[in-house]
Amino acid sequence: MNRISALIFSALLTAGLSLSGAEAAGDAKHPEAVDWSFNGLFGTYDRDSLRRGYKVYTEVCAACHSMEQLRFRNLSQPGGPEFSELEVKAIAAGFTVEDGPDDYGDMFERPALPKDAFVNPFPNVQAARAANGGAYPPDLSLITKARSGGPDYIYALLTGYEDPPAGMKMRDGLYYNPYMAGGKIAMAAPLLEDLIEYTDGTAASVEQMSYDVVTFLNWAAEPELEERKQTGFMVLIYLTVFAGLLFFSMRRIWADKH
Repeated sequence: MNRISALIFSALLTAGLSLSGAEAAGDAKHPEAVDWSFNGLFGTYDRDSLRRGYKVYTEVCAACHSMEQLRFRNLSQPGGPEFSELEVKAIAAGFTVEDGPDDYGDMFERPALPKDAFVNPFPNVQAARAANGGAYPPDLSLITKARSGGPDYIYALLTGYEDPPAGMKMRDGLYYNPYMAGGKIAMAAPLLEDLIEYTDGTAASVEQMSYDVVTFLNWAAEPELEERKQTGFMVLIYLTVFAGLLFFSMRRIWADKH
């Protein structure tokens, strides 16, 4: 009997914790839909926005966040930022990576090559937590796929920082953002007006930088998006033509029988 009571209590406790977690997640503000260039059947990535987004990532986000699924050579592939091979080599050479061992068994540093993965800002998880007040900055390679709301949510989070409501207490190291569950986030607002300078003359507002970097992050998570949509469109055309031929063939067959 005691065992049954314990099981019932455990089940109720688990249900209560699950409900509390759901309620905590439910108090976050729902992000509004953003008019992304890559939305819809015919949506494509804006190449200029991708390039600007890469600039935002490297100059702001890369100080804390890794993108370990990407290699520098990906920046030149079709459907992405489409930097030239020379540009990619120059971009990679601006970073240093550890390699080895050499003939003496020692590790050494060298300029990165296009084949190398994006450089992690921290050597290990412990160093990342120590530099960020105990919080671990997530890898951004698949962030738009890993978060409910996708790119809309990431955009809302980046642009949603504001002063906390009256009466809400914020401990040191936390910031108010209504799009975060509980309204509290350990990351300070990463983007400020004119924080960077776009080489194409685009005004670097918080909204513009957020739009561009989220476009880049979505490409990182779905680099095959344009190819997939083109394939899907061709399949739709094929099925439409096939259905039309089938329809008229059946009409002719039935007409001959009657």
